[in-house]
Amino acid sequence: MAGPALVVPAVKKHTATVIMAHGLGDRVGLAENWRRRGKFEDVKFIFPNAPSIPITVVRQWPLSLAKTKAHEQKLTDGLPTNCRTWASPCLVGEHYLSRPSAGSPRLPSDLTTTEEKQTTFDDLQEAHDEAGILRSRSVFNDLVAGEVSAGIASERIVLGGFSQGGAMALFTGLTTPHKLAGIFGLSCYLLLGDKVKTLAAENGNANRDSRWFMGHGDADPLVKYDWGVRTAEVLRKDLGVADLEFKTYHGLPHAADPLEIDHVEGFIRKCLAPVSEGGGGGAGGAGSKKGEL
Repeated sequence: MAGPALVVPAVKKHTATVIMAHGLGDRVGLAENWRRRGKFEDVKFIFPNAPSIPITVVRQWPLSLAKTKAHEQKLTDGLPTNCRTWASPCLVGEHYLSRPSAGSPRLPSDLTTTEEKQTTFDDLQEAHDEAGILRSRSVFNDLVAGEVSAGIASERIVLGGFSQGGAMALFTGLTTPHKLAGIFGLSCYLLLGDKVKTLAAENGNANRDSRWFMGHGDADPLVKYDWGVRTAEVLRKDLGVADLEFKTYHGLPHAADPLEIDHVEGFIRKCLAPVSEGGGGGAGGAGSKKGEL
């Protein structure tokens, strides 16, 4: 079960909503920066918290396949047994434990004989907890539906996140039936790449023409810069996303950057232009002048 979301309400008439998701193991810590600076006063911010769950899949292998406690320790080295996560991760740092060449999903009797290699973008396309990803997508879809029920048009909602939260934002944006104002992902990558095109088509490719933003540090040792670049290529070429801006932050590791936050702020302003006086949050109330970057 997901933890309670942190909600920062609009201080003026509520006309739009931004939903921002955190990464693996993080807790919400962003909420009130823009509010203190008088930004987005008509916008409600929702920071959903992922559930704290046991880590059951690491380096592509379920812990149930470990033959000994020593094997289990090797599989989980460096990760907590419980962690706030949108889906159970298969990656540990820069490496993953590869499957045997014969293709069998069985763990070798001696882990030391199993080859370790650098994880590639192609490896990511199937090495994921599909059930957990789809469960987390339902959390985000429910949040969007809740805002729509409260009178905010889906076209006045932005969805985004960092790291694993960014990956979930991209995946949800691609496969949700809700038409959103914009989607952003920071230091993240494509989930379920072998299925996402079909899932998007099943839901009408609702956000193919929405605004998209991605930002990635080229010194990221955890979520490789190449994974972000390749994700943007897939979104543009294979999934038909036309309005995608990708920003590179030189020397940035797996972290946020003040310039990147400024770019996200500008992106949200483009997506959620202030409504005119007397206008509402519905589709008919957004015909106003655009906010300046």
